[in-house]
Amino acid sequence: MKKLLFTLIIISFGCSNQTRKETTLPKPQLNPNNYNVAFLIIDGVFNTELTAPYDIFHHTIFRENIKAMNVFTVSNQSTPVRTFEGLNILPDYNFLTDSLPNIDILVVPSAEHNLDTDLENEALINFVKQTSKNAIYVTSHCDGAFVLAKSGILNGIESTTFPGDIEAYKKMFPELIIHDSLLFVHDGKFITSAGDAKSFEASLYLCELLYGKKVADELAKGLVIDWELDNIPHIVVSEN
Repeated sequence: MKKLLFTLIIISFGCSNQTRKETTLPKPQLNPNNYNVAFLIIDGVFNTELTAPYDIFHHTIFRENIKAMNVFTVSNQSTPVRTFEGLNILPDYNFLTDSLPNIDILVVPSAEHNLDTDLENEALINFVKQTSKNAIYVTSHCDGAFVLAKSGILNGIESTTFPGDIEAYKKMFPELIIHDSLLFVHDGKFITSAGDAKSFEASLYLCELLYGKKVADELAKGLVIDWELDNIPHIVVSEN
């Protein structure tokens, strides 16, 4: 009986080690000719603000004769990030410990605590601030705008956020020019959106900006999205 128990313990440890190995994924293979697009994911990230732009940008690799996008996730942890809706996602990079690729486009989806404790996370806020310096574009969806604003990078920039949090946004950052009743605002390198399902629109807009209307239309058609920029409530303050 003791011998059997010992054998079971060895098998148990073996299975445990195998499980740990399976959760360690290789870094994504990045095409050096593409834009590098980093999605900032933290605990409580909302599914739609992550997956909507991720879907759009990933599908650029299926379009011909354009500089497509490498999409990957970055986080402040190496363990799985649990989304607000309960999905567990293993980040590609930990910005606290890993050497990161150059980031051309930073996407900041909203997360459960973007209005409170996330804004007290100095490492998180500093990562956004430092990354934005060399990024070609920085985009936020829904309450991700709070993180951008807290870092100071929206000073002098017009922006928007989730409709239900506009008043909280104005109260927390009274120095900012904040728009209501718009799906997204483009000012310089910054594109801030109302988020949720409308994250698709802001993402298609960026693709139309980079690749032209034909490619944006193809991306929208491939994902069965009605897309006509002139019909989307938005404002372009200035282009990058």
